[in-house]
Formats: sequence, structure tokens, C-alpha cells
Amino acid sequence: MRKVSRTVNRVLLGLTGLVLIGVGGTVLLGGLDLPRKWGFGMPSGWRWTRPDDVLLRDDDRTRWADSGWWWPVVIAVLAVLVLLALWWLLSQFRRHRLSEILVDSGDGEGAQLRGRAMENVLTAETETLDGVDRARVRLTGRRTEPRLRAGLALAPHANPCAVVARLSAETIAHARTSAGLEKLPAEVRLRAVKHRAERVS
Repeated sequence: MRKVSRTVNRVLLGLTGLVLIGVGGTVLLGGLDLPRKWGFGMPSGWRWTRPDDVLLRDDDRTRWADSGWWWPVVIAVLAVLVLLALWWLLSQFRRHRLSEILVDSGDGEGAQLRGRAMENVLTAETETLDGVDRARVRLTGRRTEPRLRAGLALAPHANPCAVVARLSAETIAHARTSAGLEKLPAEVRLRAVKHRAERVS
């Protein structure tokens, strides 16, 4: 789902950028009177070819102004566009956190494990690893196929390879076993903790 969302975002942003570049470039050409100066002609019927041209002519602006349906349609279309833009904006900030995990209890019915509770346990256990100063763990994906995203702030003496190895062999393995999961894919991001330089006298 996250990959689809990223793809949709890139396509929409790409199309929007192309439209804005095309329209803006055309208006700029006409505003600077470049077709006449450079000696090339614009397509027949093209409007913005001279500095005195306007984007909307009077007949375009008033063509349906006397019709009773015109303004309601304009307002409805603009309202839909605003709502779609707000929905897209809010979806960018929405956290794709997993609220619960489906655990196989062995009796054929299953049980539900709160995602926040598992995140807290994973965070606490990760912070006990040598070299980890702070940790932030989030569960994403589906409740039958959860995924783990961890952000680790490493202490100055930490060995990143050793930290990741212990995280996989201990913390993630414990979570996978306790939840009865066959696999628990993880994405780990590491960063160093800033510390003051020590003076040696």
C-alpha cells in the first residue's frame, strides 16, 4: 500500500509539474513576445502569442454567466478540488501504524495483540542493546503480515553491524516467536548521537 501511495504521489506531482511548466512556458513566450522576436510561429488559434493578450477573454468569462447552472457548477467543481487537495495533503501526514496483530493461538480462532503494546515492548528491548542510546519502533503492514520500522540512535562507541545483528537475532526474533509469526520483515535506520568533544590534557 505504501509503495502504491508513493507511486501515485510521484505520478500526480509529475503530471502537475508538466502542466504548470507547459502553461507557464507558453504564457512566458507570449508575454515576452518571443515568437515574433525569434521568428517562429505558434499553432493556429493559439492565444498567448503577444504581450497584450489576456488569459481569459471577455467572451470566455461571460459565455455562461447568464445561465442558472453556471455558478453552482463552478462552485461545486472548486469545492471538490479543494476537498481532494485536502485529502491528499492529510494522507501524506497520516501514520500508517498497525493497530493490532492477529496471533495464531493454535485453537483455530486466533487472538489479537495490540500493536502499540508490541511497539512498546520492542522499543524497550531494543534500548537495552549495547550501543543503542534511543530507539523508536513502529509496526506497519497488515495485521496478518506486520512489518517493523525501527529508528536507532547509536552511542559513540557503538558498532552498527553488531547492533543490527543483535537486533535481528534477539529483539526481532523474540517478537516473531511471541506473536507466532513466520516472518517479521524489518527496516532499520541508524544515526549517531551528537556528543561533545572530549579534551585530553
